[in-house]
Amino acid sequence: MRRLKLFLFNGIILTFTSIFLQFIGVSFGVYISNRIGKEAVGLYQLLMSVYSFGLTLALSGINLTCMRLISEELAKSSLGNVKGAMKKCLIYSLLFGLLAFLLISLSANLISSSILHNKISISTICIMALALPFVSICSCINGYFSAVRHVIKSSLLQIVEQFFRIFVVTYLLNYVFTPSINSACLSIVFGSTVSEVLTCICTIILYLHESKKHTKTKAYFPAKNILRISLPISFTSYIRSGLSTLKQVLVPLKLESFGLSCNVALSQYGLINGMVLPIILFPSTFLNSFSGLLIPEFSSFNVKQEKETIKKSIEKIFKYTIFFSFFVVGFFFCFSDNLSVLIYKNIEISIYIKILAPIIIFMYLDNIVDGILKGLDKQVSVMIINIIDLISSIIFICILLPMYGIIGYLIVLFISEILNALLSIWVLIDTTKIKFNYKNLIIKPIFVVFFSVILTNIFKFDTYSVFFLILNGLVFTIFYFLFSFMLNLISKKDFKF
Repeated sequence: MRRLKLFLFNGIILTFTSIFLQFIGVSFGVYISNRIGKEAVGLYQLLMSVYSFGLTLALSGINLTCMRLISEELAKSSLGNVKGAMKKCLIYSLLFGLLAFLLISLSANLISSSILHNKISISTICIMALALPFVSICSCINGYFSAVRHVIKSSLLQIVEQFFRIFVVTYLLNYVFTPSINSACLSIVFGSTVSEVLTCICTIILYLHESKKHTKTKAYFPAKNILRISLPISFTSYIRSGLSTLKQVLVPLKLESFGLSCNVALSQYGLINGMVLPIILFPSTFLNSFSGLLIPEFSSFNVKQEKETIKKSIEKIFKYTIFFSFFVVGFFFCFSDNLSVLIYKNIEISIYIKILAPIIIFMYLDNIVDGILKGLDKQVSVMIINIIDLISSIIFICILLPMYGIIGYLIVLFISEILNALLSIWVLIDTTKIKFNYKNLIIKPIFVVFFSVILTNIFKFDTYSVFFLILNGLVFTIFYFLFSFMLNLISKKDFKF
């Protein structure tokens, strides 16, 4: 019971932190989008796809590796090994962080000309790369904090980092740089890099203080234990990240093949990836926090061979995830117009939110299942599934986008998310031999969300204001919970811990 309460406490801390950060992030993203325009947003998204590849190399699986190793040592009460494991994990993260910085910096000219249409300068790319060693070290230490179930300190640091980033970027955009695409991207990149450096310094200080409480004696910890977990993750993650970057680069290029100009293609790409998807993904904040915490929990269950506990935990997790996912889908179906006008002052966004809403179910399930599989030592399977997903996405991008333009891209998003989720669930079933009640997981939620949306649309106030959005949202929530109880999708005992 104490362990469950600690899990929930850490989950609640991470959830509220993530909600707050996501809210600030989306709000800041809206400000950036309105300030620099859709074309610049599209270019920035391409720049971030390059950064994502560099980040994959810098991290090289260190967060999950550190989390798994520390969780396993604590489960075996080998406190002396924790210090040795952390020392070698930090060296590993620093080496790969520096390697990633050098690779991106040396390739900056090629990246600018081949991927960014010569609209982003080499110096901007190099400044972006400078953050990579610091992010890698932070990721390693955050893996330690997750393993020892002390997440509040890293959560506070994330909040400080976000505020500092916003302050620096806003100041640079308004008072320093000229209103060009490169200057806008340079402002965002510089602010992000400075905030990462500051956060890394603070994270190291907190770790040095925290580690004194848990490791009193030194013990030899072989580096092969790190490589045992990190190398398979790294190898597959490099492939995945490279394919992901290629996928993002291909989208605007294939939109041009459809007949769009470069500026329009970048604008449509920026519209979907920089404006619509952040709204779609925002509610996943509630699940992401718990998804990360599932790794050390299931890792501990796996080490102790608690198979029945694993099955019961998965059943409950799936129930909550399905309940939440369908709620979000219904909410977006009811209020996408309101959200589009209130957030972006652009009703055009609404239709894309409605179209993409159903894939939320697969996105959120996949997120949770990946966390469980990583805890069960199936991280390589997760990476392989992601690679299969990316390869199929690239193939469909090359086929569908030149034929159907932005509609083709939406189809690719559906194919990608559904394929990824179904493969992940199949691996989970094969690993745990669990059996699901598909009536409760599929049929009942569809009926609940259908009737909730219909009745809400009948009774809601059709006006664009925050007050009426909250009021209408409350009406939808009441209907959703009412029908859920009526169809036994949930019961009172589901809210008792």
